[in-house]
Amino acid sequence: MIQNKSNSENDLTWDEIGVPASTRFNDPYFSRDDGRAETEHVFINGNRLPNRWPKMSVCTIAELGFGTGLNFLETVRQWNEIKPDGAQLNFVSFEQFPIKTDDMRKALSQWPELDKLAAKLGELWKLEFEILEEEFSADIRLVVFMSDANVRLPQLELAADAWYLDGFAPSRNPELWNEELIRTVFEKTAPGGTFATYSCAGFVRRNLLNAGFTVEKQHGFGAKREMLSGQKAP
Repeated sequence: MIQNKSNSENDLTWDEIGVPASTRFNDPYFSRDDGRAETEHVFINGNRLPNRWPKMSVCTIAELGFGTGLNFLETVRQWNEIKPDGAQLNFVSFEQFPIKTDDMRKALSQWPELDKLAAKLGELWKLEFEILEEEFSADIRLVVFMSDANVRLPQLELAADAWYLDGFAPSRNPELWNEELIRTVFEKTAPGGTFATYSCAGFVRRNLLNAGFTVEKQHGFGAKREMLSGQKAP
């Protein structure tokens, strides 16, 4: 089901190597060192998904900040290589300021290994809807709420096995890192569920700890020295 609603688009600028940045938040969408490798290091490995997927019949991943769709597509690419027979992947994301389809295609074009998946996402991407809900493939369901996660997430019945906390930098977009939202993230996490984020900001770490997560510092990607990952108690 898809519901109609107009959205505020996010205009982009591009650097000399083709990395897009949001003019609204003055922050890049992914690492200049290699956005796809960043997704693997921070979110997929940070949530220990390659080790967990072979034991899961259903995996629900939730994300704050859909952005270019890179995290989703790299997750799908790796899921297709690891998934058990008959397993189901549900990917639920929140994006208040979606980008234009042409910008999405341009941003993703630097990774040929994602070409087919990116083409399919581009065909499905519709900015005029409040909820994009599609069967991306027989075993993958994509839901993107194109609205404020602070409003939307508390309304949902959700038990995520893993969270990608990927809003723009906390200093530039604090709305996606506030204490109340992080508490809601904890509440919407399945027992034993995990999170990972590129951010190591002090107030982000405190909010995660106060919500109830265990929190560990990990080696960051590229120029980032540290990142955070953690778990909700089983």
